[in-house]
Formats: sequence, C-alpha cells, structure tokens
Amino acid sequence: QLELITPFQLYFNPELIFKHFQVWRLITNYLFFGPVGFNFLFNMIFLYRYCRMLEEGSFRGRTADFVFMFLFGGFLMTLFGLFVNLVFLGQAFTIMLVYVWSRRNPYVRMNFFGLLIFQAPFLPWVLMGFSLLLGNSIIVDLLGIAVGHIYFFLEDVFPNQPGGGRLLRTPSVLKAIFDTPEEDPNYNPLPEERPGGFAWGEGQRLGG
Repeated sequence: QLELITPFQLYFNPELIFKHFQVWRLITNYLFFGPVGFNFLFNMIFLYRYCRMLEEGSFRGRTADFVFMFLFGGFLMTLFGLFVNLVFLGQAFTIMLVYVWSRRNPYVRMNFFGLLIFQAPFLPWVLMGFSLLLGNSIIVDLLGIAVGHIYFFLEDVFPNQPGGGRLLRTPSVLKAIFDTPEEDPNYNPLPEERPGGFAWGEGQRLGG
C-alpha cells in the first residue's frame, strides 16, 4: 500500500529463485495477502486465531515441534507450488493451520457468521466454499488442505496405526534452540541457586 516494494519483488518464481538466486522469494511469497481489504482482513484474522490456538493448545510446551510444522508445511507448499503455478502461498498456509487445528479438535462446534453450524473438521471446506463464492481460486485452499492433511496423517494418524511409526521427527537443533531443557531431578543446585541464595550469617552455634 505504501509502494515501498511491489508484489513483483515478492512473488514465487522458480526461475528467479534458482537461476538468479533471489532466494528471499521462498519466504516473501508467504507474507503477501493482497491489498488491504476484506480478503486481507479475513486471512489476518484466521491466521492469528488458529496459529494462536494451535500454539496454546496441542503445541503447548512444544515450540520446536510448532516451528517444525511451519518448516515442513512451507517446504511441501513450495514443492507443490512448482507444479500448480501459484505466485503467493500465504493463504494456503493459513488454510493448513486451520485444517490441522480442526482435525485435532473434531468435537468443537463452529458458527460461521451465524449462518452455518457444523463440527470443526468441516471448517476448511466451508472456507473453501466461501472463497469460491467470493470468486477466488480454490486451488490455494485445496493446496492448504492437502498439505495440512499430509502433516496430520504423518503426525497423528500413521504413528497410531498397526505397523505404523513416527516419520516426522523434529530435528534436535530446533529442540536445542526453541525448547527449554528438562530439569534433572537428581541435580543438586549450588547454594546461590537455592531459594534465598546464600545463607548469609548462618553458621554453627557456639557451644552446640
């Protein structure tokens, strides 16, 4: 809106990324949601709401896993973006977050603008239908749903299947950066680390 930069400097273009080394486009294409308007505000509200609910809900105390979901989803969307000819993937990323939250909260009842009442797992599809009514392409929504489903299946479904296992493992480097280390129950703190610090003035009683 301020015309400091243009969408042409931000959009996803594999040729400019890999041949002209404009690697920032791998990130900036997720940050543009169009001009300020209804669609922009709609995406901002849903991005904030469901990102926050995931972080405070199923990812509570698991910051590294939360970051890994972002990286995994972004990688898949970028990979699929090579074939579906999409230039901005921010909306698809929002739908991915909505999908993961909705599948992890299947019994939550939703009220969409007071018009529809449904269970949470139907929310991504309702949003896709609403996007279609607004004249937007549903390819973006389908991409977000597909990536969200892949993550949900690999993280929540497949490990619990007979013969299944956990294929997605958060790299230890992310855990070292984002997760606080667990306290060792056998650790004996130094005097200055104990409540009250040093026991200044405490000593043996004379004649004791």
